[in-house]
Amino acid sequence: MNKIDIVEWLRCEDESKLEILWKQADETREKHVGNPVHLRGLIEISNICVRDCHYCGIHAGNAELERYRMPNEEIMACVREAVDYRYGTVVLQAGEDYGITKDWLSGLIKQIKAETELAVTLSLGERSDEELVAWKEAGADRYLLRFETSNRALYDRIHPPLSGENSDRLALLKRLREIGYEIGSGVMIGIPGQTFEDLANDILTFKQLNLDMIGVGPYIAHAGTPLGRDEAKLAASAGEQVPNSEAMTYKVIALARIACPDANIPSTSALATLNTATGRELGLARGANIVMPNLTPKKYRALYEIYPAKACIDETAADCRACMHGRIRSIGRGIGSGRGDSPNKAKPDQAA
Repeated sequence: MNKIDIVEWLRCEDESKLEILWKQADETREKHVGNPVHLRGLIEISNICVRDCHYCGIHAGNAELERYRMPNEEIMACVREAVDYRYGTVVLQAGEDYGITKDWLSGLIKQIKAETELAVTLSLGERSDEELVAWKEAGADRYLLRFETSNRALYDRIHPPLSGENSDRLALLKRLREIGYEIGSGVMIGIPGQTFEDLANDILTFKQLNLDMIGVGPYIAHAGTPLGRDEAKLAASAGEQVPNSEAMTYKVIALARIACPDANIPSTSALATLNTATGRELGLARGANIVMPNLTPKKYRALYEIYPAKACIDETAADCRACMHGRIRSIGRGIGSGRGDSPNKAKPDQAA
């Protein structure tokens, strides 16, 4: 599939033609990663962030937000819930919080590994090589770092670097692969200024990086962010701006599955936010094979507001588990067992 084909699908509004795309994506998913849906338990361990990304509700400039960092014992309580719920993975997610130190997190990872058989995924932003190596040596398995857009000019507009530093997430993803992590990345769909050609290039970049996991979701404006306040001024020219719609999100999930047949692809909470009733199910039916039930204690969930009206804010971890199981079974799919590692692990020349 080349860029011309991808752009044509992204622009397609013919429901009968799109049914062909959904079918191809679902068949590709079944052939390469099977029917089980794997559950990754998400723990949002801190909403502290030094970055001022213009799209994110927890950006450093949001002075209205109450900040938190979960203590070790609370995180481990969530980890034990993941074991009880038979999840295969825990995802430790945070803003770029330098209070999460190399040694503290190394100790936490070692504790998780000593007490459980869970895979550990980290999603902590752009961190130093020393930290990333130490965390891998401590036992971390995967690292998620979304590059958000492959258009460098657009990236620079929405993602200002720290003073005196360069932000190159594509290079960092390649370094994470060298260190030995399974690597995950992804983009926002419908960022003000994003064109159809940009989005097609993003999908081709997924393939070039040979990602183990691909997470995509719609851009959802947050009133407390620079981009949320100015999005109308920054939109691409008429006919070129990608819509941040539910339909466009399904297209990108499907095209990502076809371009990267072995990748683990989640049906995300952002998609569920757009369509609470069936968003996750439709994502799973159109190429996805992962869901990420939230284990974060309720007292913190509303504080991790990267975008407004986020799905599952008022649910307990038990509620979230029951909901996910019901949704998966409603579409005739089963719950995955074990860690749900990337198929790349079985390929010595490509192993993460």
